[in-house]
Amino acid sequence: MGKKPTDPRKVVRKLMKAGKVKKKCCRSKPRCKKCPVLALKKAKEKLDLAA
Repeated sequence: MGKKPTDPRKVVRKLMKAGKVKKKCCRSKPRCKKCPVLALKKAKEKLDLAA
């Protein structure tokens, strides 16, 4: 089975490579769904809930 990533940055990097998240934030308000800042925030929340 696969290992669960413990670093949220690794999760976001993997999403970037898959094309699900942009490489750079466009800094628009509100943040778009492909924003790396938003993806990092979601990854941190998800890893906190899993721990």
